[in-house]
Amino acid sequence: MIAVRRVAGKLGGLLLTLFLASLLVFFSRFLVPGDPVSFLLRGRKPSPEAVAEVTAQYGLDLPPWQQYLAWVSGMLHGDFGRSLQYRQDVTAVIGERLPVTLGLVVLAGIMIAIAGLAGGTIAALSRGRLPDRLVLIVLTILGAIPSFVGSIVLISVFSVQLGWFPSFGSGEGFVDTVWHLVLPATALAIVFTVLVAKVTRSAMVEQLDREHVEVATSRGLTRAVVVRRHVLRNALRPILTVSGVLVAGLIVASSIVESAFGLAGIGSLLVQSVDRLDFPVVQAIVLLVVTAFVVVNAVIDLLEPWVDPRTAAGAGAR
Repeated sequence: MIAVRRVAGKLGGLLLTLFLASLLVFFSRFLVPGDPVSFLLRGRKPSPEAVAEVTAQYGLDLPPWQQYLAWVSGMLHGDFGRSLQYRQDVTAVIGERLPVTLGLVVLAGIMIAIAGLAGGTIAALSRGRLPDRLVLIVLTILGAIPSFVGSIVLISVFSVQLGWFPSFGSGEGFVDTVWHLVLPATALAIVFTVLVAKVTRSAMVEQLDREHVEVATSRGLTRAVVVRRHVLRNALRPILTVSGVLVAGLIVASSIVESAFGLAGIGSLLVQSVDRLDFPVVQAIVLLVVTAFVVVNAVIDLLEPWVDPRTAAGAGAR
């Protein structure tokens, strides 16, 4: 019963958050300077009849609240409107570019998980010694490198000088696509790896000082078993919490990396759409990012009792 109430509560909170986000995303366009009609009729002197026709075609003659209801109704049926720039359905425009961004984010996420957990674990288990200091120095240096600087350095070294990786485009076929995404994913993962490594180190150091770890060690368990069962698992909760924040961060930061490597993803599409006042595309992408962020965080909250049984015990006590 507690689990059902917990899931129902998270689902209700998720729907409320998405509703409030949809209001903010839609009505914020009325605060942005610029007129969609002027963009659609750019380069010519439109007659009043032409302006009226375009305004009616895109529903811009309706009151804002009616435009919002029509927008939400369309989204529920998979219709995000038409792009002002491409004159195509927004769903089709985003659908063409979404696989590139998903591949980039997934590959970067794998790099972050491996390097971040490994770096944080090494630093925590060698606390105060040379490996810990070296890891912290490396993390401090990497954390100060912006994504666009990292992209330029990676292209200069591994593409231009060494010629190991391509520097432009997303490739064709699975293997070629992954090969094209290695450098962009690395540039995207750098800063986020630092964050995960620091959180991992802090959480594991805290667990290493707990009494139950000393008891497990005194029972004769090997260090590897103690770390796996009693340290790393209990440290996963803050790591998972940070991972939820990373989802939205990776999608947003991908715009810089995609532009640097010439990738046709939704990140670069968002930048272009903002610059050209393509409101339907901007609204769809922003809402997509918010939805991904909210859903992932809701899933992480639901996983907390499994990762840390004390969470479920606390909920039951209340």
